[in-house]
Amino acid sequence: MLRTAMPTAVPTPPSHPFLSACRGERPSRTPIWVMRQAGRYLPEYREIRSRVSFEALCRTPELCAEVTLQPIDRFGLDAAILFSDILVVFDAIGVPVVFNPSPQVAAPVRTAADVKALRWGRAADHLDYVYQAVRACKQALTGRVPLIGFCGAPMTTASYMIEGGSSREFEHTKAMAFTEPALFGGMLENITTLLIEYLAGQVAAGADVVQIFESWGAAFAPDDYRIHVLPHVRRLVAECKPLGVPIILFVRGNAGLLSQIRDLGADVLGVDWSLDLSDAIDVVGTHQVVQGNLDPLTLLGPAALVTEKAERIVVAGRSARAHIFNLGHGISRHTDPAMLQHLVDVVHRS
Repeated sequence: MLRTAMPTAVPTPPSHPFLSACRGERPSRTPIWVMRQAGRYLPEYREIRSRVSFEALCRTPELCAEVTLQPIDRFGLDAAILFSDILVVFDAIGVPVVFNPSPQVAAPVRTAADVKALRWGRAADHLDYVYQAVRACKQALTGRVPLIGFCGAPMTTASYMIEGGSSREFEHTKAMAFTEPALFGGMLENITTLLIEYLAGQVAAGADVVQIFESWGAAFAPDDYRIHVLPHVRRLVAECKPLGVPIILFVRGNAGLLSQIRDLGADVLGVDWSLDLSDAIDVVGTHQVVQGNLDPLTLLGPAALVTEKAERIVVAGRSARAHIFNLGHGISRHTDPAMLQHLVDVVHRS
């Protein structure tokens, strides 16, 4: 039986505004995409989710591609980001996770015996559905905009295993780091190895850019972050540089960490809304490409406020080497899609 060959994906032109900005060039307009842009605020996404669980959606490449393209088709954003979740890598570690709706790990990993029992499989053996989704996205995009692949940073990823889900205090994560630093460090070392392989697979499948999400960087005080966390982020960035695609590093709660992450070699530094973009540029230097940083909840306000704040951020971004507009974190599920369209229009004409 003859097998039909999979269509070849159309590459995104290197001159695309988003890719140009990632390289530190100044495109004709400020490019914009937003974190969590394919999600619950979109009625077309909710329609799909009414039929499919989140776990099944993440593991169905064709649906991942459909969802990934929803905001591209609707808003004219300048980059697509693969629809997935940072915790799918747990499939390679042998840690079951359910989303109800937030992630929950029934058996947290908190002792030396727990860590020893982890499987530490290869990404290629357990996460091929992600790579298939990347290929499906690239084919569906037909070169219109670049595709961003991603992973969680080592500590952020580990925290979900250690805490058993989301956390406000990160009590168990910090307790392990402070009382058993060798155990904590070894765990992050293994996670980093897995994440390097995972991102390499996404790039091989066609991802044009990768973003590292350190969503919970603010869990640690700056000096503790420097000791227990930063070495693993540094290694992740360094060993992904040879992949040959731009690397975006986003650390949430990064006002106190920018001075640490600015020298790690990431091509683009994401800035959250905890400080003015101009102040962030003062810290990282005008030679650095920055991304950000509108407070996502601004989109719940009036259009005039969105216009005012967006224009101010675009102006501030002009003092950096290049600027990619984004929110300071993921878009709220309560956002009116029309307000995101308004934001895109404001940024593109500013």
